[in-house]
Amino acid sequence: MLQPKKSRFASFISWFDNEATSTTASNHHIDWWRVIPFVLMHLACFALIWVGFSTFALIFALALYAIRMFAITGFYHRYFAHKAFQTSRFGQLIFAILGATAVQRGPLWWAAHHRNHHAHSDQETDAHSPVQHGFLWSHIGWFLSTVNFATHLDRVKELAKFPELRFLDRFDIIVPIVFAVSIFGLGELLASTAPHLQTNGWQLLVWGFVISTVALYHATFSVNSLAHVWGKRRYITRDHSRNNLFIALLTLGEGWHNNHHHYPGSASQGFYWWEIDFTYYGLRFLEALGLIWDLRMVPIAIREAKKYP
Repeated sequence: MLQPKKSRFASFISWFDNEATSTTASNHHIDWWRVIPFVLMHLACFALIWVGFSTFALIFALALYAIRMFAITGFYHRYFAHKAFQTSRFGQLIFAILGATAVQRGPLWWAAHHRNHHAHSDQETDAHSPVQHGFLWSHIGWFLSTVNFATHLDRVKELAKFPELRFLDRFDIIVPIVFAVSIFGLGELLASTAPHLQTNGWQLLVWGFVISTVALYHATFSVNSLAHVWGKRRYITRDHSRNNLFIALLTLGEGWHNNHHHYPGSASQGFYWWEIDFTYYGLRFLEALGLIWDLRMVPIAIREAKKYP
């Protein structure tokens, strides 16, 4: 059945203003209007057939993947969701803007839902538990549902007091649009000033923004959908979280998920030196520059506790 015109209009406006929609729906009700941009982003990947390939475009896409993955894992996750380190208010804003370029909604929405995940991990009220809701729902369905659209500010009260963060969260489409336009502009500039790079605006937009963003989506989502069913469990936790080296490499360290659920507040999710955690290495670099401080680490006693025999 088609939605009433007013409802369809409100859904369209919600692409730009997150407060312009209702969230009174059942848990598994998909907001099909909000699926449209997600599907279009994936379809836009096929534009590489027309824009072609250049070594510069590929390197640019890989670089933006790494930078924006770090923004999600280091800032959205370890800072906003878990307060694993401290920074200034200005630094907090910059981190929020960088995280928003990954097109995974605003920092308050991200942190609020992730805190709910830890509070109810692999229970019925965990929005993206593959144990409770299956792979497809935990991977992409949950964030396209109406009931999970709103930002629950009561879960992020200490962050919600900052109007700049609330603005970014409410109008979370602004940063991605500005980012995409900037990439296109850079490509056009390079086409005229550095033709030997063999790139242009459309090529750089498709590789650097579209393909890079879609890769970011599914690598990040794999922590929800796969890291609770695939891997090894070192610690006895009340959920099904697992450690997975492959996911850790894709997500710069987020694959040490059983470690993370054992002690969520650590700035490092690789608890031992052989557990590669590129996000933590990046955070240590920012600490050396004086941009962040007070990185929290897992205490040795807790690290060695509650292990499987």
